[in-house]
Amino acid sequence: MQAASAQPSLPPGAPPATPPGTQSSLTPGVPPTTATQSALPPPVPLPPAGKFDLARSDIASFVDNVVARDALDRKSVQALLGHAEAQPKIIERITKPAERVLEWWEYRQIFVNEKRIADGAQFWNEHRVSLEHEAAQRGVAPQYIVAILGAETNYGRITGHDRVLDALMTLAFDYPPRQDYFRGELEQFLLLVREERIDPLTVLGSYTGAMGAPQFMPSNYRLYAMDANADESRNLWTDWDDVFASVANYFISFGWVSGGPVLTPARLDPDPSFQLDPRNLELNETLDSLNGKGVRVSLSLPPTTPAVLVSAEEKDGPAYRVGFQNFYAISRYNHSARYAMAVNDLAEAIAKRVRSAEPPGHSP
Repeated sequence: MQAASAQPSLPPGAPPATPPGTQSSLTPGVPPTTATQSALPPPVPLPPAGKFDLARSDIASFVDNVVARDALDRKSVQALLGHAEAQPKIIERITKPAERVLEWWEYRQIFVNEKRIADGAQFWNEHRVSLEHEAAQRGVAPQYIVAILGAETNYGRITGHDRVLDALMTLAFDYPPRQDYFRGELEQFLLLVREERIDPLTVLGSYTGAMGAPQFMPSNYRLYAMDANADESRNLWTDWDDVFASVANYFISFGWVSGGPVLTPARLDPDPSFQLDPRNLELNETLDSLNGKGVRVSLSLPPTTPAVLVSAEEKDGPAYRVGFQNFYAISRYNHSARYAMAVNDLAEAIAKRVRSAEPPGHSP
């Protein structure tokens, strides 16, 4: 799951992102780190380019462990890892500090703009039958599936330029701050290769190892990818049935509520009493508890509805929104309130554009 060097929400576990749709490393399921909180990553020496020394104790131990744990063939694992090449540029990218933190209104402009909205509406129309079928089957509004793909890979156009094997090996063995996480993902990649029709020597992805139109890390690929058309393959690059079903399945796995709200603007009393933790994404309030702190919403929902208050700064000053369970589900894709808000706003804009071009009576 990628951003400009000035983007505030770093891909969890990755460096400042390139603008959305330029092959994001905003990778679903990668756990947050201090880097996601604008802390500078520790300096890491750049590895020499070239093949890895499989006799290194850490690599040899990794091979021993995965062979024993996963019943993998030792010679096959060694042969595959022997093809991997260290990529110093990946270490440079993952340790590059963000230039500055954007306000929400600046961040929103990167994601929600005319081209991305128009491209999203066109993408929806091109894949309407499959998209609306998979969305209806799983109870996830189609605009949110489309918006994730727009934010992550510009609707599947840019899915990554780094060989996944090289990326995962480099981060697993030459990036100590996250070595445990990336060794786990490397192991998951080996298992994925065994299970799916994926060529480990040619598959490309983000510089953190995320793959396909939805930018799933290997562990999430294995957990959440769907074979929607029963062709015995979960193809997240070119099989749109599988892609749509997999994004929907990801949301469902984190509690997506069919037909439920995502976000709503908050109105504040003259002297509200809340304290906002900008890193919090948990639904640790209810509408009733927020109401008691001077935060009001216009939606007619039960007072016990779980909610979270998030900052949504506008150009002319502070503003706030209240997120619900579906907002939380989106935020599991990338642990950032701004990211989840941007996906929501892009989804709403795309749906509005699609509806405006349809004959009366049709509802996506």
